[in-house]
Amino acid sequence: MTGGSVQPSRSLASPVDAWHALLRADVELTPAFCSELAGQMRAKRLTFGDRVHCPFLRPFFISEPEEARVRPVAETIAVLGERVVEAALASRELLAQVGLSEEEERLARIEPGYKTASTASRLDAFLLPDSLQFAEYNAESPAGLGYAETLAEVFRGLPIMARFEERFRVESYPLSSAILDALLASYRDWGGTSAKPLIAIVDWREVPTWSEFQILRERFEAGGNPALVCDPRDLVFDGRTLSAQGRKIDLVYRRVLINDIVSNPAECKALVDAYESGAVCVANTFRCKIPHKKAFFAVLTDERNSKLFSAAEQALIRRHVPWTRRLQDTRTTRNGESLELLKYVRANRENFVMKPNDEYGGTGVTLGWETESAAWDAGIQKALAEPDKAWVVQERINVRREIFPFADSQGNVKMRDMLVDFAPYLFRGRLAGYLCRLSATGLANVTSGGGQVPAFRVSPRT
Repeated sequence: MTGGSVQPSRSLASPVDAWHALLRADVELTPAFCSELAGQMRAKRLTFGDRVHCPFLRPFFISEPEEARVRPVAETIAVLGERVVEAALASRELLAQVGLSEEEERLARIEPGYKTASTASRLDAFLLPDSLQFAEYNAESPAGLGYAETLAEVFRGLPIMARFEERFRVESYPLSSAILDALLASYRDWGGTSAKPLIAIVDWREVPTWSEFQILRERFEAGGNPALVCDPRDLVFDGRTLSAQGRKIDLVYRRVLINDIVSNPAECKALVDAYESGAVCVANTFRCKIPHKKAFFAVLTDERNSKLFSAAEQALIRRHVPWTRRLQDTRTTRNGESLELLKYVRANRENFVMKPNDEYGGTGVTLGWETESAAWDAGIQKALAEPDKAWVVQERINVRREIFPFADSQGNVKMRDMLVDFAPYLFRGRLAGYLCRLSATGLANVTSGGGQVPAFRVSPRT
């Protein structure tokens, strides 16, 4: 999903250089400090399984002009996601391009009771001085926002931050209140009338992000709205009411993935039946699966779908969305020129990524520039032999790299060159904040072993 590496240029007065200059050899760069910081994270549930989220000693900084570049592009792609949902449900030919399974399509065609498919979504982006490109669109209740907000609070409490704020204004992103507002807006659109609807955060008890659900429940309740965390197997539907832990649920914040719902129909029957009967509001709806598929970018970049988008939207897609295609033995077009797809991606291996249409955590992703020709060809054959997975190929994009202070397991700090995956959260199509993941490899996600840092909007003090 990534490509050529670029280091953003900085002035001597940049926030990054200012922060690094404030790191003291006898304080922040000592094992004792790193151990104390890791302890704070564990106390705040900032763990993924048994790992702390952030072994790094610096946040990611975004300037106001950079955010002004990101916001309209990210929000436009979210708008296009909603448009493609509506168009695909009305066009079997367009829906086929996305690659839903038969059961996914059945779920997507259930009337959810309101229009917004993705109450919460997230784009994986690479922001550089002269470019902004997106690798994927996570349109299905993306994780990490509770962690991101809490991690920002930990960093804001560090003594170094007070010294940093003498030179820079620092702004955080209130992600939990923003997602709560978005959930309640979807609930009202659905027709909900309770002033304080009970929100059930639903996912498997065994997932490593269970601690994030607890963070969000506490924050929702601190904001005055009742909430609980439960497993799909805890849900009970009596034909009129969905409940868990003896409490009637008004709104499901669905974190259990549609893949898992399809794979575990008996365990998820109460949730699906309540959704289908209109007994409960569910966000995100099952229709979010349409833009969540990796082939959504193929829909956006395929010239045969250009009638769905205005001239300005088409220009935005060309600039910010990498050329993507379902991997098939077919002819297609690129920049108006007809080509044989398989022949093209075989001949241009170093310019492409190959990945399953619907996986997460980097599962199955093959970077052509890191793969020998024979292995690449074998990957293509494997993908063609698995048409139910509807693999995609996507052009290589430039990625951002920055130097971050990294604390190893013994608390020894080294400066490391890291890939920076900068992912805007979109709640009902509006940018609300960011997930920022770092990796030493070409893939950036917490699931595959990457780390996370908080993101702050900064501006110089005059």
